Amino acid sequence: MSATPADASQGGSIDHVLTEDRLFPPSAEFAKNAVISTVEQYESLYAAARDTPDAFWRDQANEHLHWFEPFGDVCQWEAPDAKWFIGGKTNASYNCVDAHVEAGRGDKVAIIWEGEPGDQRTLTYRELQTEIAKCAEAYEQLGIGEGDVVSIYMPMTPELAIAMLACARIGAIHSVIFAGFSAESIADRNNDASAKLMITSDGLYRRGKVLPLKQTVDEALEKSTTVEKCLVLRRTGGDDTPMQSGRDVWWHDVVDSQPGKLPAKPLESETPLFILYTSGSTGKPKGILHTTAGYNLWARRTFEWVFDHRDDDIYWCTADCGWITGHSYIVYGPLTAGATCLMYEGAPNHPAEDRFWELVEKYKVTILYTAPTAVRAFIKWGDEHVDKHDLSSLRLLGSVGEGINPEAWMWYHEKIGGGRCPIVDTWWQTETGGIMMSPLPGITPTKPGSCTKPLPGVIPKIVDEIGNEVDSENGGKLCISQPWPGMLRGIWGDPKRFVEQYFMDVPGQYLTGDNARRDNDGYYWIMGRIDDVINVSGHRLSTIEVESALVSHPNVCEAAVVGRPDDLKGQAIAAFVTTTDREINDEFLKELKLHVRKQIGALAQPDDIRFTSALPKTRSGKIMRRLLRDVAAGRELAGDTSTLEDLASIAQLQEKD
Repeated sequence: MSATPADASQGGSIDHVLTEDRLFPPSAEFAKNAVISTVEQYESLYAAARDTPDAFWRDQANEHLHWFEPFGDVCQWEAPDAKWFIGGKTNASYNCVDAHVEAGRGDKVAIIWEGEPGDQRTLTYRELQTEIAKCAEAYEQLGIGEGDVVSIYMPMTPELAIAMLACARIGAIHSVIFAGFSAESIADRNNDASAKLMITSDGLYRRGKVLPLKQTVDEALEKSTTVEKCLVLRRTGGDDTPMQSGRDVWWHDVVDSQPGKLPAKPLESETPLFILYTSGSTGKPKGILHTTAGYNLWARRTFEWVFDHRDDDIYWCTADCGWITGHSYIVYGPLTAGATCLMYEGAPNHPAEDRFWELVEKYKVTILYTAPTAVRAFIKWGDEHVDKHDLSSLRLLGSVGEGINPEAWMWYHEKIGGGRCPIVDTWWQTETGGIMMSPLPGITPTKPGSCTKPLPGVIPKIVDEIGNEVDSENGGKLCISQPWPGMLRGIWGDPKRFVEQYFMDVPGQYLTGDNARRDNDGYYWIMGRIDDVINVSGHRLSTIEVESALVSHPNVCEAAVVGRPDDLKGQAIAAFVTTTDREINDEFLKELKLHVRKQIGALAQPDDIRFTSALPKTRSGKIMRRLLRDVAAGRELAGDTSTLEDLASIAQLQEKD
């Protein structure tokens, strides 16, 4: 890494102060067998999707989805409203399971599952089809039909995926809520979506303890005015689970007894598939709406392109189905592509810090897709936990959730991938439905920390504060200027917020909310959220670059950087740092500041560095910088904190003021 001179000449563009020079081309052996194996193949796909999108997506949809009835127009677009594959009828549940069974692949393993206590199950595509049909039949018995909303609050068991796909089978809309949210958060989401059915379990296993999910749901249902029934899976076997007569029913009583013959219902392409609530930077969670055909196609094709899927792969995405990563890259993408997916219920450090590597070795995982926050935790726990296990089955690694800093990328590449596995550092959002930018592992020379180039159908633009496109190497707001099949169709019940948040700032274009830059090789670098820019003495700096410089110090595990008000500079740089066992003293503080100065220049040297045992994160692992800005400025916390993993992390930081 090296410093480059700041250039503030662009109106409202972001100064770029960190350059990554290392380059890792794919091996000739990997490229030879890759799904996309030449640069010319990618460029042909990209040009076709950009220049003749209707023809391109017509061919993709006809080849990769099953249609009960053919569609007419490919896309109707009048910003912000998009409709795809007009008049066609398909079904995401059919595409995920029935299509494979009818093609003679019913005996292929769809899901390999391991619970935290070590219990295991395997489901073939035929077995999964039967279980989904049983669940859908139970829904109909409970009065659920097309257009009804089903809230799902469950552990990472196969029944979670089954419950989702059973909704898709009959046209019900699922709203998966991560099984860690509070009763208040569940009730808020139930009421906003007008949920009719709630699905949960008696409990879940987490780090050796049993958490009573049903008790949390009972509290939520006291405030959920639209929920009529609650379907309960017996997971932990607790005989004392409270069941309310007339409302609560056991899964084994109403699902397991069904015949499992219900066919998938032909549904219009734009039939709502799911709502997924995501917390905005200013607080109130918003229900992102995705519909059937376009989302299903995007999830499948991006999975196949980015993960270079082959028929004998054992694929493991470590996310939870409570997040969009689980929706797109555990359920809809991989299953529509006919993949074999590993699902794991528990934490990565129970019963020990080598649990992930034990599972990779046990199941001969070939593709691993995980989050940078997990990678940084693995680094902190120590290499000895990795060294115990044979990871030679791995052929491809992926990163998702937020930008991965270069030093964590290098550890992931060398320690987990043995220097032989390409890393696909993916950029996308709940709103985009699937991956938007990523290396293609057979052709893309990777740069640590860069999501490299857009996928076919993604036309990015980087603009300054007044909407003008910026020059190469200058950062600005990242927009998408052409519709794509997987894009969100709205915010549930709030069309005004949908327009204001995504389409008002740069008319006619989707505003991602992220800053980015494009280097001279055409590679994209995500520079953090738009509100994660610090204006220091007239220079607009990206927080992610300062964070990367801090984390490159051998005694720093994680770092989060925010701006705080400063009378002289306008804003000062405040850094929050977690460390190894290094003693915290003035000498270490000075050392870190000088380290940043050496890495990227005096302009980016932090004014404040606070040491902490943990950073405030969402349950999906993203650092909540919004809360850190309040702490740095000495303000009371503002906005929604329902997604915060551990309130104690914020309390610890506030105590230091």
